[in-house]
Amino acid sequence: EARADFDWMADLPAQAAQAAIKDLDLAYDNWWNPDHPAGPPTFEKRSSKLRFSLPGQAVDVRHIDRKWSEVWIPKLGWQRFRRHRPFNGVVRNATFTFTPGSGWMVSFGIAAKQITAPPNGKPATGVDFGVACSAFLSDEEMTATLTPGEKRRLVGLERRKARQLTWAKRHNNGRYSNRLRHTNSEIARLRAKQARRRNDFTHKLTTDVAKNHGIVGIEDLRVKNMTASAKGTVEAPGTSVAAKAGLNRGILDNAPFERRRQFAYKGPKFGTQIVSVPAPNTSRRCAKCKALDPANRPGCGREFACVACGHQDHADRNAAVNIRAAAEQIYAAQTAGPADNSTGRRKPSQSRKAEGGSVKRVAPVGSSISDSAGRVESRVA
Repeated sequence: EARADFDWMADLPAQAAQAAIKDLDLAYDNWWNPDHPAGPPTFEKRSSKLRFSLPGQAVDVRHIDRKWSEVWIPKLGWQRFRRHRPFNGVVRNATFTFTPGSGWMVSFGIAAKQITAPPNGKPATGVDFGVACSAFLSDEEMTATLTPGEKRRLVGLERRKARQLTWAKRHNNGRYSNRLRHTNSEIARLRAKQARRRNDFTHKLTTDVAKNHGIVGIEDLRVKNMTASAKGTVEAPGTSVAAKAGLNRGILDNAPFERRRQFAYKGPKFGTQIVSVPAPNTSRRCAKCKALDPANRPGCGREFACVACGHQDHADRNAAVNIRAAAEQIYAAQTAGPADNSTGRRKPSQSRKAEGGSVKRVAPVGSSISDSAGRVESRVA
């Protein structure tokens, strides 16, 4: 009987189960390594998102034409997918993911040669990541994700889902109706569109900034502390929990860690120096006279008005200019003498430092590709 319970595993390619065990073993090794920041392995939440990985030896890729290719999957044969970029390297692994609203996607880990270009000598810039403005450079503004109409539709769908869940619990013993399933699929479709736009915007932003600037200053944000919940405990409940949850969603929607990770490997490729700048007071310091006063930010708006010199500007642009100035000072100090911990934070281990910049780069769990290798993601037809 025990053997019959695992007969379904015979339908899977053997390499998929081996890759899962390999990832689990690597997760425990990272947890037991005192120099690695990983915590204890945790089980993933059961959801409608499916994923499995195969090593490069188990898959094969052949090109059909300029846009389409085929990938060989054990026990499934050739499957066609839409190729959106060339394979400039050796395929080390392939990950197949099913997401509601997007269908099956395949991403390839490519072992590419590390490219380090000399300093390009282009002007510096500072990038301020926020919520009201997704990314504000010292000379331009960029926005992303859902449009106002799509945001209103998402809120309406969430409210409809809450009403349908209440009805199901009261009158249908908690069983989902077809209308509730349809609502969930519509929400998943909007969330998938939001994720695709976020990923596309992040890649375009980091590539454009790294390609057109010589020094890029980014804030050294503690995202985990910034997005901590405010609900508190039963004995000491928090206040404004719903407002803090909305703020956390806005911060995470901008993917600050992913932007920083992409800057870390794209900077050396284009000869750009990525400098981490301490985040405190960048939005309250005047970019013109350098006066620091909390009264420079009246109210909760996006206007900056210096009480010392009268300088007025958009708050995010003023912060971006301060970040750029601080990045230039830190980079000048690093090139003039031995590197020091300018941010005041604990220095990372030498094995986890990013080459060509001061930003840490953490390799994904289970990845066997080099840091310069990107993942080529395509939709499986």
